[in-house]
Amino acid sequence: MYQYNDFDRDFLAVRNAQFRAQVERRIDGSLTEDEFKPLRLMNGLYLQLHAYMLRVAIPYGTLNSAQMDQLAMIADKWDKGYGHFTTRQNIQYNWPKLRDVPDMLDALGEVGMHAIQTSGNTIRNVTSDHFAGAAADEIEDPRPTAELLRQWSTDHPEFQFLPRKFKIAVTGSPNDRAVTKAHDIGLRMVERDGEKGYEVIVGGGLGRTPMIGKVLREFLPKADLLPYAEAIVSVYNLLGRRDNKYKARIKITVHENGIETIRDLVEERFAQLRPLFSGVDQEMLAGIEAQFAAPDFKTGSVAPFKAAYHEDSVFRSWVDTNITKHRNDDYAIVSISIKKQGDTPGDATSDQMRVMAQIAREFAHDELRISHEQNVILPHVHRADLPAIHARLKEVGLATANIGLISDIIACPGMDYCALATARSIPVAQQIATRFDELKLEHDIGDLKIKISGCINACGHHHVAHIGILGLDRAGVENYQITLGGDHTETAAVGERAGPGFAYDEIVPAIERLIAAYLDLRVDADERFIDAYRRLGLAPFKAALYPEAKANAA
Repeated sequence: MYQYNDFDRDFLAVRNAQFRAQVERRIDGSLTEDEFKPLRLMNGLYLQLHAYMLRVAIPYGTLNSAQMDQLAMIADKWDKGYGHFTTRQNIQYNWPKLRDVPDMLDALGEVGMHAIQTSGNTIRNVTSDHFAGAAADEIEDPRPTAELLRQWSTDHPEFQFLPRKFKIAVTGSPNDRAVTKAHDIGLRMVERDGEKGYEVIVGGGLGRTPMIGKVLREFLPKADLLPYAEAIVSVYNLLGRRDNKYKARIKITVHENGIETIRDLVEERFAQLRPLFSGVDQEMLAGIEAQFAAPDFKTGSVAPFKAAYHEDSVFRSWVDTNITKHRNDDYAIVSISIKKQGDTPGDATSDQMRVMAQIAREFAHDELRISHEQNVILPHVHRADLPAIHARLKEVGLATANIGLISDIIACPGMDYCALATARSIPVAQQIATRFDELKLEHDIGDLKIKISGCINACGHHHVAHIGILGLDRAGVENYQITLGGDHTETAAVGERAGPGFAYDEIVPAIERLIAAYLDLRVDADERFIDAYRRLGLAPFKAALYPEAKANAA
């Protein structure tokens, strides 16, 4: 993984010192909150419902054990002993005191981490496939590309005041695990005539006006990445609307101008910019790629794994559910669920963070990943070590075998924390997960993505869920709309609204009716919910959700 050099360390030290002085001026009253706001946002500090919230970047979701240990220390020393992993591969601390934030940033800097550009109208944390560098289906590790984009975009002088926030995701696999089609720019690694490059997608996004991105370039050579990205953001910076924040994202720019016009403008700007990139960027990329070399995979018998798999049904269930094929047959990718039924999705205590860090040090080549699905990944684990890892995870409540199942719910913080939310999302997720655990139906239901947002900003990605739940305020009452048929993968789709919303105490029974209908309607146990929905359409599922309407019609 990327290692900070002297330039990086000096840059962070200077930046943190600047912010420390700004915090001191805010505390002594020299700065008003309005004056302080743009300064704190540039450093990832929000003012939420109950307290400040610090959002820390975990670039492309990759971190090592020392960084995870430091996140745990920060949680204990300056927060309430836990952190919240988000859908954009960040971690959020929900209770810091303003005077402590500079010390938190210095502590992050000690391990090569920061909170820069995790907020504001700028290019945010670049995200990627959480299985990068390990997946068997990968064309190329996308993280060097993501790191090059991170370095290019950090404190870029032209792109600090864009019309709105700007998000880039990169995947190196044809199976999209980075939600590239719901980002402002999505980059998909492709190969043409033996040359590796990118399919470039623009104008995706969720929120108030959800849109699936459109292909801007079917093939972009790797050497052209930075000038082409700069051309896209330059065109957006000029054309993007600043008169209405709800119409300011590039998805609206593409929609209002048309993809052909945007393509022509980008190509024109690219032609101007390309000669200015002399090749230094490619030298940088080569240096970055060298730092992402595969670990020195160990060899040895996998007999302990095979024995445990046959003898221990609990371990077998965890392996069948939480383990993904690695490019090395003796290795596995482990997904650690941060979604134990009844717990808050994405929250990890400091003790849990330290256990995951120790496991990474001991068994997983010192690497961890944060997924956009709010789980933690060990990308490189020799299969012989899986029984020992499972035992360690069980001790701290992290061995839940539910990856990809109904209780593996993505949920935003909602009205329990967020100043923008108008409804709760965490308790809804907890109740759904608990109910289906009681029914013992999770594994029978199989692959199912439920995602919940507490407001139209869609931080919970509900638009691209098989079953999406959107919480809204209706005349002072929490109301939950259901969308069906959304998809976040390479076959991305925005879900279809099923009908009127449900009251808070009605939403879990509604989901239960929906799942009962699916189990009755599917062809066999191998037909996923999304496949049954695509085969049958909305009608039978709508009838299950609104039985009163069916009765009245009869």
